[in-house]
Amino acid sequence: MMDKYIYYAAIIAFLLHTIISPFVIPILHKMKYGQEVRDDGPQSHLKKAGTPTMGGVIILLSTIVTSLLFIADNKDLQAVLFVTIGYGLIGFLDDYTKIVKKRSLGLTPIQKIVGQLIVTVVFAYLLTYYIGLDTSILVPFSGGFMLDLGIIYYPFLVFAVVAIVNAVNLTDGLDGLAGSVTVLVATYFTAVAWAFESGVAPLAAATAGSLLGFLLFNSHPAKIFMGDTGSLALGGFVAATAFLLKMPLFILVIGIIYVLETLSVVIQVGYYKKTQKRFFKMAPLHHHFELSGWEETKVVSVFAIVTAIMCLVGFIAI
Repeated sequence: MMDKYIYYAAIIAFLLHTIISPFVIPILHKMKYGQEVRDDGPQSHLKKAGTPTMGGVIILLSTIVTSLLFIADNKDLQAVLFVTIGYGLIGFLDDYTKIVKKRSLGLTPIQKIVGQLIVTVVFAYLLTYYIGLDTSILVPFSGGFMLDLGIIYYPFLVFAVVAIVNAVNLTDGLDGLAGSVTVLVATYFTAVAWAFESGVAPLAAATAGSLLGFLLFNSHPAKIFMGDTGSLALGGFVAATAFLLKMPLFILVIGIIYVLETLSVVIQVGYYKKTQKRFFKMAPLHHHFELSGWEETKVVSVFAIVTAIMCLVGFIAI
């Protein structure tokens, strides 16, 4: 029966997104909710200026509506959906501040981190006192060994969730990139959640279905961008699902693109501070490949292929 629910969730979310988008995109155009493009970025991106953003609202809407069909008595789904919506709301406020209030940097760093910490701490509470999970996590390639982190689990959870969310956010920089990578991660989590008989399976399937619908309009040349509304919501989903399934370390495998994108920024900043030179032509990593001569579509394809292979490795790692 769960198989059927998973199929229904993916199909319903896909259809909702596909139906809603043609109506919302023109509205965003008319309201001039367009993307601003950095002058110091790849010159090929300048033509994207004005493309409607905040498409993450549609991702969230289609995912939430679908999830409501499966939410009754489903604590796993409720907890992960809370984090997804919570981080999506932070992203929405950031996008709204940038576009409507014309404040180029959006929310202040303090506002962002406080919001993220609040959502993450509440999630930690839900895992422990609402769902009743212990402090153990699954170690990849260990034959099922569970490592009990004890009291260290909670600071680790807070750090890892915030890090994962912002890593997904960094990946959103090319047409279809964050969507292509995350739809594969969501599909992986759908299969694992089904195998583990976790209630988060319908939400994971709905996220994958919604992203497939989004990619119809976000693949190159993009008609809409997800904005921080979408990238932070997806980051929240990925991080929360990983912890609910006791698989945060698996992000190092299935989320290798998120990891590499983040490392490229850390290396770039650290190297520049010491040498006043750039290690990469531009960070995050996807821009380095663009400036090295790769077409945008090639970068997206290669990153998606790497993710697909690493998701297969992720099944072996369980």
